Amino acid sequence: MTTTTAGTNAPTPLRKDARTIGLIGLAHGTSHFFHMLLPPLFPWLIQEFHLSYSELGLLVSVFFVISGVGQALAGFVVDRVGARPVLFLALCCFTLAALAAGFAQGYTGLMLAAALAGLGNAPFHPVDFTILNKRVSPQRLGHGFSVHGISGNLGWAAAPVFLAGIATATGSWRTAALAAAVLAGSVLALLLWQRDAIDDRQGAWAHQAQGGAGAPAEHPMAFLRLPSVWLCFSFFFWSTCALSAIQSFASPALQQMYGLPLSATALVVTGYMLCGAAGMVVGGFLVGRVQRLEKIIGICLMASAVLLVLVGSGALPSMVALALASLAGLGTGLAGPSRDMLIKRAAPPGATGRVYGTVYSGLDLGFALAAPVFGAMLDRGLTGGIFHGAALTLALGVVSAALVGGGLARRQAQAA
Repeated sequence: MTTTTAGTNAPTPLRKDARTIGLIGLAHGTSHFFHMLLPPLFPWLIQEFHLSYSELGLLVSVFFVISGVGQALAGFVVDRVGARPVLFLALCCFTLAALAAGFAQGYTGLMLAAALAGLGNAPFHPVDFTILNKRVSPQRLGHGFSVHGISGNLGWAAAPVFLAGIATATGSWRTAALAAAVLAGSVLALLLWQRDAIDDRQGAWAHQAQGGAGAPAEHPMAFLRLPSVWLCFSFFFWSTCALSAIQSFASPALQQMYGLPLSATALVVTGYMLCGAAGMVVGGFLVGRVQRLEKIIGICLMASAVLLVLVGSGALPSMVALALASLAGLGTGLAGPSRDMLIKRAAPPGATGRVYGTVYSGLDLGFALAAPVFGAMLDRGLTGGIFHGAALTLALGVVSAALVGGGLARRQAQAA
């Protein structure tokens, strides 16, 4: 399908959109990779520094607390100075985080690495979605959101293989951390070379939101009065609680419930992420064909919730339970592009960075708070509760999405 630039009849080349989408996808994959900078190295860190799991867990909490607070604030910076320079600064923080980890002489050095990685991760969603919304033609935006989500899943999946693989092959976890610094530096160099493709101030679609020049300027914090913003925030919080449960505890829960070896149950996270990536590919096509996006989100997430309830029952054959837990990722993946487009529709013109920064900070809060809750459930032997709790939080996410979609529909009806 041919698209046109604002104010002209010239078609927007697919190559131009694909270049921007690919570069932003690479950047987003890098940010998810650095979510996992330290966790794959925990066995080596325990051996070298004699740390407890509580101390290692605190490193993860530091990452997500700094990322969550910083994400909400970064949206204002992006709206004021532009997304591209903030993206470059974030990648510099990742490089410094990996260097800090590689040269750490104790727990303080690891804490510094976690803090720098969280600081680097903070601006990514406001940066990415601002560039995509302003650089990619509207008809291809759903595919841009799809690639964005897929790249994040691939970044999560690649980090353990990359870091643990290098640490095992070389016998040095420090070499693995320094290799991560080289990776982040290489991505930064590539984006600097291709910087014209991610310049949000020059996007063909950046000027469409400026048509109302005569309208009075709103206060920068005015968007916080919109119920849709906080409903989107709650949607991210609940859906991320489910993801945290699967990422962190699905494997030991399956092992305890079904007697599967950990070598087999460890595949559930990889399967969940790969099914999510496949769902995002299909979800990118659905976005442009459906007006009421909350319906897609609701159907897909509730299907995933049903699968998780079945797994949590403990009544399935062991390998069937493993397969269904992995397949639940398909529904969350299908809902992903629709979720991102729903937020775009809820964002007021000129506040893209602020809205995405605030909304996506719900993701960091979900990771930071859900892990201790689900971990406590597992400590108390409530293995089925891992899957039932994940299903419940997905259902609560559906409620939030339905309220957002209903509010947007009412606004459109009033405007008509």
